[in-house]
Amino acid sequence: MTDTPNVPLPLDSREQPILDELLLLRDSLTLLKQDRTTYVKASDVMVLYDKVVDQVRLLNDIRADKPAEQNRLDRVLDSCFQLLSLFFMTIGKNNEAPAAYSLTSTIKRLLDHLTEVDLYSEKDLEHISQTIENLRRVVKDAKASYSPKLITLLSNRLDLCHISCQNLQSKLERLSPALRSIHEKLISILRSLSLANTKSKFSAVEVQGLQKQLQEIDSQRVDGKFVIASGEVPACSDEVCELLRKCLMWSEIVLERKGEIPDTFKETYTILISIRNKLEKLSLTQAWSLRETDLYDFQRQLDKIDESRVDGNFLDTEGKPAELYVQRTLLYLIRRSYAYIYFLMVSSEPVSEALLPIYNQLQTLKRCLIEVKASGGVSSPRELYPYSMKLNSIDNMRKDGKFMVGNDVPEGQGSVNELLAECFELNYELRIAAEPETDE
Repeated sequence: MTDTPNVPLPLDSREQPILDELLLLRDSLTLLKQDRTTYVKASDVMVLYDKVVDQVRLLNDIRADKPAEQNRLDRVLDSCFQLLSLFFMTIGKNNEAPAAYSLTSTIKRLLDHLTEVDLYSEKDLEHISQTIENLRRVVKDAKASYSPKLITLLSNRLDLCHISCQNLQSKLERLSPALRSIHEKLISILRSLSLANTKSKFSAVEVQGLQKQLQEIDSQRVDGKFVIASGEVPACSDEVCELLRKCLMWSEIVLERKGEIPDTFKETYTILISIRNKLEKLSLTQAWSLRETDLYDFQRQLDKIDESRVDGNFLDTEGKPAELYVQRTLLYLIRRSYAYIYFLMVSSEPVSEALLPIYNQLQTLKRCLIEVKASGGVSSPRELYPYSMKLNSIDNMRKDGKFMVGNDVPEGQGSVNELLAECFELNYELRIAAEPETDE
């Protein structure tokens, strides 16, 4: 969430010092996020986390008789927790309660958008549902370690996400099994059309290819309806037919407009295209280039644009709603960007950024060794020397079994040591398998 002019200042004068302190803490978190001269230390994050929690305690005392109060202080507090949540991921504390805060916000956004557009498939919900359950376990296990207020807040947010996800799933369950594959295919084509519509170079051939797929699905209908082998019309046939109609209409609009956005919405479109492209690039290079706190700025920009809508519509400078083509194009970019943020968060490894270079090297080594094994192994142990030398050099970096950075023991020791052991095991298996051949 972001600060906006229409959010009122605190009415209770006792809240003003808390707001001032939270603003300072948010500035400190922002400066820490921007500092690339060194890795983020857990001790620095925990000091700021404790200070924010102290302010929450003071606020709770003041609002004991008015818990529903909302003003600018709550927005700033939300920003602090969003940043802290991403910092917990950055330092490798992914499986601790505060790390769930930012991810639950993103999940809520995604589910709200799916509910609004009412165009989604089982695949969309399957992963989100699993993530919600994982987060519920994390929050439940953290009850003894963190503030009851934070645990209650996260539990309530996850309950809302769970209910929203269940409501969406129940709507899909009404679909006849005979139509689910067609429905999923149509959703996929619809998104492919929107992707083609937002590429830097518009390709009419690509859109026409998608149109052809839609026409092939359309040809399966009998008298305008989908019919199963027994001759019956399956449940929700009309809904799937309506989805097909929307897809065909959207393909015609996309071909006609060729990705051109009116000047009145060009600025918003350019910002969203930039965000989408940067997040897409991060999703490809995540292991080597992502600091989770970088996602905060993308979230702020997206939230601000998403919350600027009035009754779900984007308005121009004169307050007039955008036409259908513009609405759909901008909403697609917002939803796609939130989806990338979700993917980047759930893909985050529980390893401090201080250990990520070692962890990533071991991941690469493991993949190489698995490929060597899958291709038949090696003919001589000598061929494994490069892998053995690299593994031994990494192993020699440990002190008393731990990877140290100065006097600090970064989070993620278990994950890195486990991965190192797996690589040694694979290397050993390949060497043993090659020795008989060498003896012969």
